[in-house]
Amino acid sequence: MTTLNAVLAAAKAENRAALVGYLPAGYPSVDGAIDACRAMIDGGVDIIEVGLPYSDPQMDGPVIQRAVEAALEAGTATPDVLRTVEAVAAAGAPALVMSYWNPIERYGIERLAKELADAGGAGLITPDLIPEEADEWVAASAAHDLDRVFLVAQTSTEERIALTTATCRGFVYAASLMGVTGTRDAVNSAAEDLVRRTRAVLAGSGSELPVCVGLGVSNGAQAAEVARYADGVIVGSAFVRRLLEADDRAAGLEAVRKLAGELAAGVRSGRV
Repeated sequence: MTTLNAVLAAAKAENRAALVGYLPAGYPSVDGAIDACRAMIDGGVDIIEVGLPYSDPQMDGPVIQRAVEAALEAGTATPDVLRTVEAVAAAGAPALVMSYWNPIERYGIERLAKELADAGGAGLITPDLIPEEADEWVAASAAHDLDRVFLVAQTSTEERIALTTATCRGFVYAASLMGVTGTRDAVNSAAEDLVRRTRAVLAGSGSELPVCVGLGVSNGAQAAEVARYADGVIVGSAFVRRLLEADDRAAGLEAVRKLAGELAAGVRSGRV
């Protein structure tokens, strides 16, 4: 059982969803992002997604783009991402790298897999990589015991869901809306149906792979709503916004810690 499996299983045993928090490496600085990740863990985040800054983020909304652009301008590179992963793992939380495929391919798939495993990382979330083109990553991740998280969407057919979930290891990422990341006033109601359809496909193959929902969650009430039906609640833009709007580093750390606490309470109140 990997660290990611263990954390998801522990949350399930507590009759709650796991809380997954995202921050890009390098914002507001490399050390600042590490401190922010630690603050999120202190506040109750179970799993950390460490974003690898990329110049052409197809899925990221304006909030995350601002932070990523600042990180790139400061020179944040893949070794800084791996240092962040190492710090998160040392703090006791599974660390998944969230990255578009181009920078991984340029860095070297086998090289990245080895160095990620050496840093204590749990695996990769690859939003723009489809299973049909993932053979090299599947082989490298298997060789280094890393998890592979692929996305399913509202438009995914049962056949597409089956292909995607069969390639996943760790959990399945269910995108709750069509479009870019960002906080919303309400979580798309179609998310629950997507989770239901994904679970039906998994059950048909004899799999109990967890399904985690991301895109749009920004507060405790929304986290509680999604936690009623998902195995994990993924929050990104809301954390990044707290750092962007903070007057100074200390205020930013306190803001993300406070939000983590609110969300952690939410995932614990969403089930009966």
